[in-house]
Amino acid sequence: MPDIFKDKLIDPASVSYIYKLSPSVGCVMTGSIADARASVNRARGEAAEFRYKYGYEMPCDVLAKRLANINQVYTQRAYMRPLGVAQTLISLDSESGPQLYKCDPAGYYIGYKATASGPKAQEALNFFEKKLKNKDAAEGSWEEVVELAMTCLGSVLSVDFKKGEIEVGVVGAGEGEKAKEFRSLTEEEIDERLQSIAEKD
Repeated sequence: MPDIFKDKLIDPASVSYIYKLSPSVGCVMTGSIADARASVNRARGEAAEFRYKYGYEMPCDVLAKRLANINQVYTQRAYMRPLGVAQTLISLDSESGPQLYKCDPAGYYIGYKATASGPKAQEALNFFEKKLKNKDAAEGSWEEVVELAMTCLGSVLSVDFKKGEIEVGVVGAGEGEKAKEFRSLTEEEIDERLQSIAEKD
């Protein structure tokens, strides 16, 4: 939990690490929230320009590559400070299926079945490796994927989350064309998933 939430006067709704970059691509930013907002604005601009130029939404892998290239430019000159943020992008592509990409401040990007960022990333990656050892990335419903992520986060941080203490962004939680849209879950939907996890234990 970020230190910012220790201040009781801050409106928690104004602090978010989950962003919608385009109708079909969402991301979570890990690191400096100021750099995250600047990076999100640039990513939204890139996605909108692509949509205007080519007539269809920018695919997740293309956006990840573009953001990685932009990040890499910030490492080339001594007077430019690299952005202190890791970007994790998700999308549901009509051709490629579920997509998950992570970009780091150095300009390296790669696709994953599951990934984590932050101080306890290695423990989370170990958890995912055990759970997803013999599974395909496209297996299971969005509810199962969300529950796995919440279980991982709770296990690694040794915390039992309440509905207002966690943010969740999903893609694939709808029917037809709505299934491709990225959105954040409401507190009620998060509570449903937390209750489902509690019932399994």
